[in-house]
Amino acid sequence: MVLEIGFNAEQEEALMILFEQYWVLRKKDPESYRVIRENEKALKRYISEKLGYAFIIHKDFIKLEKVPVEPKTWMGLQDFQEPRDYALFCCGLAYMENRSIEDQFLLSELTEALTELFPGLFSLDWTNYQHRLSLVRVIKKLVELDLLQEIDSDTGGVEGFARTDNQEVLFQSTIYSRYFMRTHARSLKETQSIEEILKMDWERDQEDQRRKRVYRQLLLEPVLYRESEEDLLFDYIRRFRNRVREDIETHTPYELQITKNMAMLTLPEQKQQLESFPDRKAVSSVSLHFLTMIQEKLDHREVDPFGEIRLTQAQFEQMIQEMRKKYQHGWSSEYREKSTLQKIAEDVFRQLDEWSFLKKEEQTGLIVLRPAMSQMIGQYPADFAKSVEEES
Repeated sequence: MVLEIGFNAEQEEALMILFEQYWVLRKKDPESYRVIRENEKALKRYISEKLGYAFIIHKDFIKLEKVPVEPKTWMGLQDFQEPRDYALFCCGLAYMENRSIEDQFLLSELTEALTELFPGLFSLDWTNYQHRLSLVRVIKKLVELDLLQEIDSDTGGVEGFARTDNQEVLFQSTIYSRYFMRTHARSLKETQSIEEILKMDWERDQEDQRRKRVYRQLLLEPVLYRESEEDLLFDYIRRFRNRVREDIETHTPYELQITKNMAMLTLPEQKQQLESFPDRKAVSSVSLHFLTMIQEKLDHREVDPFGEIRLTQAQFEQMIQEMRKKYQHGWSSEYREKSTLQKIAEDVFRQLDEWSFLKKEEQTGLIVLRPAMSQMIGQYPADFAKSVEEES
């Protein structure tokens, strides 16, 4: 059922803070902590009924445990580059959990402990530059997340460890390090895959799972697609579209857009605190022009029943080349002068993949253009286009 009354402006803001931030630390952001705490009752009711998420209120922080329906690559820690980074990150958390809160320790103590804790088939070797670089990325992320504080160091700080394994740094663990990892109903040792871990999460909340999956996907992912003729999640949206639309639009700043093969949340106007596409990155302008080229060049008779079109890598790069020739005069110098065709193609693919506009088909290697592509275009203002023509 839809809640009788929507959120007021402050409650809406509080919900968006919870979705945009991993957690809210009272010491660092007391105003956001206050806004959420004062609206705790309304938020908890909505989150429980629509999403089934754990909503944790602690005297030092507030955390909404945002568990996806299906993990995506872009949901990872973007600074990490190797599976080893994630393993070291978890080992670092395990090490700090066995120490007292605000306990201090040296980098050499940490590296020694990580060598013992590391679960990989091959041991850590701190004389190996790549292993040291992994640890630098991990420590920087631990500091960024306020799980660890750097107290004192030799010249160069933790960055110096990448250059030499003799670097020494003094750290202090924080109270937050004990609350970063989610708790589960059972030991993770009983699971063999990510799917089993996600399934275990639903064991806590058996009611209205289909509705909660729909809301989770709409609020966490750029687009929810119709994946098959019997897609139960998309069927729910189509059957209850008015109810879902009213609910979303009275509790969040978003509007719900639904077509035959997709549903997505859009913003009537850009909000600085919310991540949206397009953003202010230079690659976004290039990606928008690519979306325009798609609509100009492709024969829509090639669209399959789910609104998808397939391209070979060569066709994709040919379209990038034509796009560059037509639109590059307004791009940033990075893409207008310095980037190769291959770099532009890679950057555009990466961004559009992260926003679910396209994907690569594993079995065939074909690039699949998805229905959301038809929802956006990027064009220059008429006066700008005219001035370019006059110059040429």
